[in-house]
Amino acid sequence: MRSDPEVVQAASMFQLGLPRAPVSGSSGELLGRGAGTSLEFQEHRQYFPGDDIRHLDWAAYARSDTLMIRLYREEISPRLEVLLDVTRSMTTSPTKARVAKQIAALFAVLSGTLGGRPTVWLAGDQRPVRGLQAEMLDALEGAECNSTASLAELLHDHQLPLKRQSVRVVVSDFLFPMDPEPLVRRLAGDASVLWMVQVLTAWEADPPVAGGARLIDIESGHETDLFLNRRVIDEYKQRLQRLKEDFARQARRCHASFVTVIADKGLRAICRDELCQSGVLRAG
Repeated sequence: MRSDPEVVQAASMFQLGLPRAPVSGSSGELLGRGAGTSLEFQEHRQYFPGDDIRHLDWAAYARSDTLMIRLYREEISPRLEVLLDVTRSMTTSPTKARVAKQIAALFAVLSGTLGGRPTVWLAGDQRPVRGLQAEMLDALEGAECNSTASLAELLHDHQLPLKRQSVRVVVSDFLFPMDPEPLVRRLAGDASVLWMVQVLTAWEADPPVAGGARLIDIESGHETDLFLNRRVIDEYKQRLQRLKEDFARQARRCHASFVTVIADKGLRAICRDELCQSGVLRAG
């Protein structure tokens, strides 16, 4: 996918929407949103027992008679990791699987242009979980989406070798049984930046009224006969909207980003519209 024409074109037009431009330094080249130990002052907060007393602001204490701690903006090691969902639900259409792979490859390529060390993890049943380095991205083309273990299950079982202080990108449809709160908290907990990109087909986002239909769960193979009238469609869309709102709310709490894209639009339009509007990407 590294040499995919759409990925190459998008990489020439867009940049990663990181919190600020790269700065010099070998141990941390990109500044994040959390509090850490770099030299850039971020804010004060009240001292609590156990805090590092070396960060006490005695000048603030003299002014307010309150012990305050100086917080500094953390530095991110130039490492980006993409968690690409390769469960069967990603194959509800060939376009969905392809666009998800293109998005994963694009983030890795854009990280490489900043001197980063990107890895794309194929989040599936394979043990150990397969990781692709920048020079191996073309292998994404043939990667099969046939896993039955969801991203939430893999995280719960500690099967994903996540790196601390990484720029973490998750590409998934997020259409699996889970509670968004612990999932987002786990993904964001040790990351410097977390971006979650939900990839849906146009049919999944807004299915038409179709009358009687047989629905097949692509994960389990279970079949259900259902009459897809307006009431059923509206109930489904309400559930999907609640799911997206839950993810967006948990993302805000963790200073992360959650954005939904429609695969049918194509990579360039997705980058120009949803990904740039959400701040995940910006025009180059």
